[in-house]
Amino acid sequence: MTSLRTRLFQAITLIVVLCVGLTLALGLLLTRRAVDRATLDDVAHQAALIAERERVAVSPFTYLKPLRPYLKKQHESYRTSAAALPASAQDALLHNVPAQGSVTIDGTAYFFAAQPIEGQAFVLLRPKSVTKSQWSPFVWALLIAALAGALLAGVAALLLARRIAGPVHRVAEAARTLARGTRPEPVPVEGAAELATLATAFNDLAEQLARAQEAERLFLLSVSHELKTPLTAIRGWAEALGEGAVDAHDAAETVAAESARLERLVGDLLDLARMNRTDFSVHPSEVDLAEVADDAVRRYQQQAAAFGVDLVAVSEALAPAFADADRALQVVSNLVENALRLTPRGGEVRVVTAPGVLRVEDTGPGLQPEERNRAFERFYLHERYGRERAVGTGLGLAIVKELTEAMGGRVDVASEPGHRTTFTVRLPVPVEAGVERAGATS
Repeated sequence: MTSLRTRLFQAITLIVVLCVGLTLALGLLLTRRAVDRATLDDVAHQAALIAERERVAVSPFTYLKPLRPYLKKQHESYRTSAAALPASAQDALLHNVPAQGSVTIDGTAYFFAAQPIEGQAFVLLRPKSVTKSQWSPFVWALLIAALAGALLAGVAALLLARRIAGPVHRVAEAARTLARGTRPEPVPVEGAAELATLATAFNDLAEQLARAQEAERLFLLSVSHELKTPLTAIRGWAEALGEGAVDAHDAAETVAAESARLERLVGDLLDLARMNRTDFSVHPSEVDLAEVADDAVRRYQQQAAAFGVDLVAVSEALAPAFADADRALQVVSNLVENALRLTPRGGEVRVVTAPGVLRVEDTGPGLQPEERNRAFERFYLHERYGRERAVGTGLGLAIVKELTEAMGGRVDVASEPGHRTTFTVRLPVPVEAGVERAGATS
């Protein structure tokens, strides 16, 4: 398959050859005409000089014979009759007007110049073949100039083809690299506007694809993280049930609830696949955060007992909020799981609720002031403490923040290293609950 550079070079070269050929042909034609015109003017000038001398002579045409040797050197001849001239020239001479032009006599083409002299005509003739030697230097000069121009144009065509095809070739190589699954380096934005636009469009495409791949990777990590939580709860309760450590009815309720949440999560994944999205749906309604806290504590009670950590839910009254019950449970579960993982044996994890507020407190190692601002970034704490503490995948807190904001709330953290760390989730409060709370306060 012929490359773009070769095709461009061939096309430009062909255009250059055609243009140079046309220019050369036109130049030769114009040069020939200019030489013929100059020759005719020269013949006319000589004829006028001779005719002027003959007009003042006592006997016209008497002294023409001595001029023959000089005229012969110039390949010229003369006649004193206009019979061989065109009719237009003869008519001009009859009216005492000089005439000049071209004529063919006995098969030979001449330039002629005729002057009227006392009712007669003096005709000076020069063969057209003589002019070939006069305009041949111009022909060679034009040919040399055309050849030089063609060579220069060929070099320019090669450079231009390379300049045009180079950026396209780089984009093609980058596209092949991208197709192999490797992120290419940004293509330089250079060249003409169209080539620069092509490079910019490819760079944007590569950047968007990289962001999409990263979003897909993070989404799969998030999904695996969220699948792990209910599966862990189901396994823990199943093991406890097998050992006879829990009531069968309580275990059945917990397993059924966790299975329902797994079913919703799988449904979300199917919906997201149909819509080409990478986030979870949220369906806010009025919920009781105290119930959500109790569910979370019951979910992790077995794990807390295994860790030797006291896990309790603290709620003095109803804690209404406007949120998605399952998503709120995901939020609390992630916070509780992190707290249990970091709290040393003999420590305490509390889930405290109030209207529109849910706090998870633990007595773990805590966070430094500079870490609190970045605690909800994906993988930040995992990368920082992955080898020092029993941290998770690095996605739990990021998911907490995303889900909380999706429900219209916010989350923050307060920590005293070595004493207590508190994650506070604030969610919208239903209007009726807000009014009742205000009345009770007043």
